Amino acid sequence: MPREKEGNRKTKGAPLPIVTTLQKFLKTYEKHCAQTQTSVCPAIKRDLKTSINNEQILSKFVLVRPDDSPPSILPVSLEPLLMTVQDECYMLGREISIWGLQLSNPEVARLASLLESKGHTCPFTTLKLMDCRMDAWSLGRLGTALQFSTLRSLVLDYCKFGNEEIESIFSGLENNQRLRDLSLRFCGLGPQSGPRLGSAVCRSAVRELHLDGNYLQCSGALGLLRPIAEYVEMQGKDQPATAPPDTRNPPQPLQARQRASSALNQIRKPSGAVTVKTTSGKKKRKKGIKKKIKDLTEAGSWLVKLYLADNGIDGKGKEGENSLLEFTQILTRLIRYSTHLQELDLGNNVLGEAAAADILEALRARKTGKLPVLKITVTPQISSDTFRSIWENSQKFSITRKKKKKG
Repeated sequence: MPREKEGNRKTKGAPLPIVTTLQKFLKTYEKHCAQTQTSVCPAIKRDLKTSINNEQILSKFVLVRPDDSPPSILPVSLEPLLMTVQDECYMLGREISIWGLQLSNPEVARLASLLESKGHTCPFTTLKLMDCRMDAWSLGRLGTALQFSTLRSLVLDYCKFGNEEIESIFSGLENNQRLRDLSLRFCGLGPQSGPRLGSAVCRSAVRELHLDGNYLQCSGALGLLRPIAEYVEMQGKDQPATAPPDTRNPPQPLQARQRASSALNQIRKPSGAVTVKTTSGKKKRKKGIKKKIKDLTEAGSWLVKLYLADNGIDGKGKEGENSLLEFTQILTRLIRYSTHLQELDLGNNVLGEAAAADILEALRARKTGKLPVLKITVTPQISSDTFRSIWENSQKFSITRKKKKKG
């Protein structure tokens, strides 16, 4: 009986644990803002209060300076938020989204340290730094943290990078077995970034790559696609003609298997052998091993979605028609043989009629080879027949019958 009364009191009057947690989080956040002489972010305060009122978990933190705030107001800073996450051991957050802030070296250093702590104190799997300004040191520190973080999605849209700065990010991708989505929209990437990015992607687990609004041109896009296309072509030719491709388990290169094996061995070492023998002679698997390695993916050319819209890929300018022809040849090899690629956006790039015809032929060859349907977007600045045929060969058709209205 006493236990029942205690349970009734909890359901009737006591606040839910998540409400108490968020209230304490808000109080600590305001305290750290006062200590660091920075402003409380209105968006974070609003979202916290909304979650408290709705008795819901807050998993996404949006940090942004109000547009109408005068210069005399103290700046919004990332550091108080990170300090609060650590002090409160808040493990319910999944995403940090930052808009239009100048990030200082101490802020980025604390962010990097939090990312490197992995599951112990950092639950975040998505990081968005959009239109943020960082110096070379900060980008280098962030690039280093990528190799040890649990991030699955990284968005750096509208952040302008120089060659030296973007190299720091690329270095963090190599042998990264967790990051799945990478977005570098409108970052000022030029032709020289293509080969380096292609090499990094082939040594990572990235499956979605967003590069819209840059200026890779033909040579940069060619450098990006060449290592990917060469690998998938080799894998495609090795498959028997009558065997359907296995899209659930992508082929794994030997070097990738070796790297993954080495990585998994390092993970297993602290906890000893994977299996132990009991007195009865039966093998018993130790707990915790599967949990540690389940998020890892072997490095390789696993691109599923590639977005290259508005990148100046055409036969104009200094590169000329020859460069466009070479790009088209590599692109069609990717289309013909990739069993993983599902979406390809080439919109707002004037490829021309000849390139469009080659793409159409590659799509038909893909269909003949019984590969998964590839959704592809091209500019409509080609003949209507070619455009329509490309559209028809890149769509999934399903027969649906309309039900007759009851009389």
